[in-house]
Amino acid sequence: MLTGLAPVLDRDIRILLLGSFPGEASLGAQQYYAHPRNHFWKLLSAVLDEDLVALPYEQRLQRLLARRIGLWDAIAACQREGSLDASIRQAQANDFAALKNDCPRLVRVCFNGKTSGKLEPQFAAAGFETLVLPSSSPANAQWSFEQKLAVWKRIVL
Repeated sequence: MLTGLAPVLDRDIRILLLGSFPGEASLGAQQYYAHPRNHFWKLLSAVLDEDLVALPYEQRLQRLLARRIGLWDAIAACQREGSLDASIRQAQANDFAALKNDCPRLVRVCFNGKTSGKLEPQFAAAGFETLVLPSSSPANAQWSFEQKLAVWKRIVL
């Protein structure tokens, strides 16, 4: 079984970006969205009007938290060959039960792609604003960067 990354959360976050499960590059680096072709950090840089790509990883995370944005994945552990979500087997979901208590200011949960987006009804039923985003993955080639960005701009409150 592969194990995902620790959440990037604090009590002040207002927005949570929820991915599916880290790819091979991210697991190897122990960093969210470490694959250089993944658009995640470039998209967030454009949304927040701040060059996160140029920053070291730890500073990127600090800047997200300073902007009241958290980062986590839908899946805590799974079996998978490669990095495609379609290859995920025996997925074990992260435990989101404590989110309302641990992150009392959380208002909006945004899902990076369809796999994490399957949880959208659960979060909507719990009273959160929700937004399913086009995946930032390079495998999501049917969307151009500009098309993705047009939707990703809706992340911010």
